[in-house]
Amino acid sequence: MKRQYAVIGLGRFGGGVVRALVEQGMEVLGIDMDEDRVNEYSSIATHAVVADSTDEGVLKSLGVRNFEHVIVAIGENLQSSILTTLILKDMGIDKITVKAQDDYHERVLLKIGADRIIHPERDMGIRIAHQVVSKSVLDYLELSDEYSIVEMVAGSKIEGKSLLEMDIRAKYGCNVVAIKRDHEVIVSPHANQPVQEGDVLIVIGAEKDINRLEDNLMA
Repeated sequence: MKRQYAVIGLGRFGGGVVRALVEQGMEVLGIDMDEDRVNEYSSIATHAVVADSTDEGVLKSLGVRNFEHVIVAIGENLQSSILTTLILKDMGIDKITVKAQDDYHERVLLKIGADRIIHPERDMGIRIAHQVVSKSVLDYLELSDEYSIVEMVAGSKIEGKSLLEMDIRAKYGCNVVAIKRDHEVIVSPHANQPVQEGDVLIVIGAEKDINRLEDNLMA
């Protein structure tokens, strides 16, 4: 059985979510009040409909309560975003992910029961900042206020050294969870795995520890 998702709001962010889910073989219902947007995604989503998500009766008629995961991607209208989330929660949706505009919006969404909050603009800004500032960081994902997962390029300083020799876990408190080498991905590399210059290390740890690792080994 294909997993079913509903995406409410087909702007740039919501539309991107629809495309990504469909590409992964999921069934997706797209909902927006803008007919032009719905027409744009009618050939991409499994179903796309013009509807007001703040009307509980409309959502029920669309069968939204049968979807295991609903993504609320409404743009600038905070009232519609909050009311839609509240209605979905009352309908008993298993998982609700909501795009937040700011911290105030996030606090309200969490109080009314949203399961996950996304700040696409802020998160992308953080990722770009890390890529611009660092020569070794390729990608950055914040897991929490303290912990992150980072892709960093191995430099000549650690060419030929094994993970055991570098003792990354003991010295820096970070874990190398995978190594990307050309088209190969080495998951959970063993301690004696040698690192080559140009390898991409996927590292998880606290922000301060990742920064120390980068400064001492990757610079």
